[in-house]
Amino acid sequence: MLTHAAIDAFTALTGSAPEGVWVGPGRINLIGEHTDYNDGYVLPFALPQAAYVAASTRPDGRWQFRSVDLDETVELGQDELLPGSPGWHSYLAGVVWALQRAGHQVGGADLVLTSDVPLGAGLSSSAAIECATLAALADLNGLQIDPVERAKLARVAENAYVGAPTGLLDQAASTLCTAEHALFLDCRTLATSQVPLAVTAAGLEILVIDTRTRHSHVDGEYAARRASCEKAAEMLGVPALRDVTDLDAALARLPELEGRRVRHIVTENQRVLDAMDALAGADYARLGRLMTASHASMRDDYEITERSVDLAVESALAAGALGARMTGGGFGGCVLALVQADRVEVTADAVRTAFAGAGLGGPVTFLGRPSAGARRLA
Repeated sequence: MLTHAAIDAFTALTGSAPEGVWVGPGRINLIGEHTDYNDGYVLPFALPQAAYVAASTRPDGRWQFRSVDLDETVELGQDELLPGSPGWHSYLAGVVWALQRAGHQVGGADLVLTSDVPLGAGLSSSAAIECATLAALADLNGLQIDPVERAKLARVAENAYVGAPTGLLDQAASTLCTAEHALFLDCRTLATSQVPLAVTAAGLEILVIDTRTRHSHVDGEYAARRASCEKAAEMLGVPALRDVTDLDAALARLPELEGRRVRHIVTENQRVLDAMDALAGADYARLGRLMTASHASMRDDYEITERSVDLAVESALAAGALGARMTGGGFGGCVLALVQADRVEVTADAVRTAFAGAGLGGPVTFLGRPSAGARRLA
């Protein structure tokens, strides 16, 4: 449906059909939160929910962006590609800017966007837009850019143009993931491997619980966590917190706040590696325990959870989930719970009941099914 919506809106805008439609999926992180900008490990997978960009070249060297969902259109010339510009269109314009900054020739284009990735839910709606846009512009301009470099360019758009200090996890997942797999990414070396995520075959499902508590990466809290990690690494004399090998010795040298931040990063990196072992052995009970431990670390040491996500985790576990954790940058967003397939509705109902009892709005639930990365649709 979104493909047709993008095509129809493009045709209404320009009077002709687009040259193609490109898709960039949202992502969910199975485990490994805030480790990416500390040169650590992450294990995300792409979602069926995605951003769709219908696009064609235009000869005048200008870029026209239209959002179907917001019913807004913005047109920019070369001298109007200004980092820090506000608005939804910056996620598309930033990709043009990032490509040009890297030395790629990018001609004018009309781009029409629609998306079903929930905004502010920790599912990387912005990376989905960036990666779909980058795939479109690369194809339209005949640019040969390998997938890892595409992820890095999309991250430049987010960091340097939009101004959100995210790591590479989001863009890498949206670009590199394959269907039915999670993506193991070493954020220092950029080495990747596709990890079979066969939960359905094991009689399980990944239930995604969107608390509908919205957050923004551009606010001060995310940047503050990153700054505290950089400060701690400097105090410890290591390039990044990934290089801390003796946690107890490190904690003895750090103030209490920086120590808690470091403890989360070091233990979370180990949980990613342990999760890889658990998946290799189809030990889903262990995977669930690692997910729950990850949430506790984010809650107590990194201090990025809040009332609604904590309640979602607690109520899912009480309903029998093997494990549950918040996913994404924090301060709201989504929780994922590993549940028996025949307990999906029971778990979802338990969460809704808990939210109602706490006076919170009803959450939205859906199944997280590992999907393919950014690509051109037929």
